[in-house]
Amino acid sequence: MKISKIIMLLVLFAVQLNFAQEKADEVLNKALTQAKAENKNVLLVFHASWCGWCKLMEKNMNLPATKPLFEKSYVTAYVDVQERGEKKSLENPGGQELMNKYKGETAGLPFWLMIDPKGEVLADSFDDKGENIGSPASEEEVAFFLAKLEKTSHLNKAELQKIKQFFVKKN
Repeated sequence: MKISKIIMLLVLFAVQLNFAQEKADEVLNKALTQAKAENKNVLLVFHASWCGWCKLMEKNMNLPATKPLFEKSYVTAYVDVQERGEKKSLENPGGQELMNKYKGETAGLPFWLMIDPKGEVLADSFDDKGENIGSPASEEEVAFFLAKLEKTSHLNKAELQKIKQFFVKKN
């Protein structure tokens, strides 16, 4: 009887491990490996389930018109951070520490980086004033985002304009 209880506990523990979130550094390392194989850069996005701006950025990046453009130059990876209450289990272990490593500890969400396959940061979501633009929505924020895309991608002017069309928030 004792052995069956021990086996049951081990099975439950193993199942729980399978549902645990992947470590943040593993998320990044997988993306870097894929980026190297595909001759792309990594677009690393720190986000949370409660973050409306995060959802907007993800939606804009995954539209049928924009998704192929991002996929042309980037391997996109997401790291969950700053979850609350019962959603805390959604976080990638080590996510906040990874965000802090890239000077994002007080940036807010979403916070993103463009990283080459060797792990060097090419661009981040800070503007010239050192403020996080997060999910770009205003003309100025989107122009800043497009300049970073232009610098770190294979996107041409027409493709960048298409991204602009979906990111600029209409009033």
